[in-house]
Amino acid sequence: MAGRLFGVGLGPGDPELVTVKAARLIGEAGVIAYHSARHGRSIARSIALPYMREGQVEELLKYPLTTETTDHPGGYQGALDDFYAECARRLAAHLDEGRDVVVLCEGDPLFYGSYMHMHKRLAHRYETEVVPGVTSVAGAAAVLGRPLVEHEETLTVLPGTLPADVITEKLRNADSVAVLKLGRTFEKVRDALAEAGRLDEAWYVERATTANQRIEPLKDVDPASVPYFSLAMLPSGGGRDDERLEPGVAVVGLGPAGSQWLTPEARHVLAEATDLVGYGPYVDRVPQRSGQIRHRTDNRVEAERAAHALELARQGRRVAVVSSGDPGVFAMASAVLEAAEDFPDVPVRIVPGLTAAHAVASKAGAPLGHDYCVISLSDLLKPWEIVAERLRAAAVADLVLAIYNPASRSRTWQVGAARDLLMEHRDPATPVVIGRDVGGPQETITVTTLGELDPAQVDMRCLLIIGSSTTRVTGDGVVYTPRRYPA
Repeated sequence: MAGRLFGVGLGPGDPELVTVKAARLIGEAGVIAYHSARHGRSIARSIALPYMREGQVEELLKYPLTTETTDHPGGYQGALDDFYAECARRLAAHLDEGRDVVVLCEGDPLFYGSYMHMHKRLAHRYETEVVPGVTSVAGAAAVLGRPLVEHEETLTVLPGTLPADVITEKLRNADSVAVLKLGRTFEKVRDALAEAGRLDEAWYVERATTANQRIEPLKDVDPASVPYFSLAMLPSGGGRDDERLEPGVAVVGLGPAGSQWLTPEARHVLAEATDLVGYGPYVDRVPQRSGQIRHRTDNRVEAERAAHALELARQGRRVAVVSSGDPGVFAMASAVLEAAEDFPDVPVRIVPGLTAAHAVASKAGAPLGHDYCVISLSDLLKPWEIVAERLRAAAVADLVLAIYNPASRSRTWQVGAARDLLMEHRDPATPVVIGRDVGGPQETITVTTLGELDPAQVDMRCLLIIGSSTTRVTGDGVVYTPRRYPA
């Protein structure tokens, strides 16, 4: 009779994490097979060694190459296919002689495991059993002491060999993440985490559960020290049970655009929320989470939106009302707090975000380096006479101005009117910064002067910064306002 084939998972490294069944099969098998790199040392064998016995036949399946360079006519994959075919032939010879063969595999045999290549070539020919093992992901979470996923969160597992842009996009839209196969891919993965705005959340775990395990914040790791058997982990964003949010309303600032400007606190609150409430395009910026209900509204129903959020919270929901930028700057915080006077039993908290003014200023240099004021040109909630009065006062006081809502589809004349008012007190050469779609795919920063400011350049996605008498533009176009004001 032919022998039986066993794919045996050994867990992440600690021999005590080998299952009882795996240990028994290792001790009973006539043949023990295991893979190694060209140096011939096998991590799998070192884990299984306490359960092996004398007299067993050992089959070392040594990879013929370690980098993706080969003169094989089929390229790297062709060389590997020939290697796996030869390994299968060697194991089949033992099976045909009636010997049971155990193929050792770190972690779990069918989770990025080397065993699966034998399984695909032999399982249809011989009686086969796969013995699962503790995965490297589970081992890393255990030594990190952080949950992988909680409640309705999802876990995403990525190989570091994916293209950088694919990794970045998947990181942006995921809850918890494990990235395997680091080694030479480490710098690419680290850069993808930074691009996705999640580097500060990431942990590096190497040889989890072994005496040589290493755990560090990923941003602090030297790329030259990273072996293949390591992983990057973004654990659950839910936090500890004593950090869980109570029912109520959190007004959350998303920053001007992109997850790279979302604060860790805001990310945590969004992950914990049962309901998201907000202007449709802002709600759409938050990654979808299983079980979370999204309430998208029009941009001009702030009072109704706030009341709806408070009513949901009164019913025991954890509600996040989302705003672009900072919710306390021309956004939803004041609307929610005003409506909350009729809901004294509902707790409200404000979660700050990076403001559009500060984002634009950072792209231009440091135009807000001295005293400045923030004014909205919108006359929907206040008369234009008040706007004009405040513009004149700011101009007389020689304050830098950050101007929100300069124009919209229905408001096209205010930019020109504001320019003319300011020029009554400002030099036409005063620097002006036009920031458009900052943080977004169509970001532009234009530096001009007050006298040359063309209202046609400004639309609803812009923010203006009007300099003071001391604001300067360097030869390479950097705008800044000195902190020292002349006597």
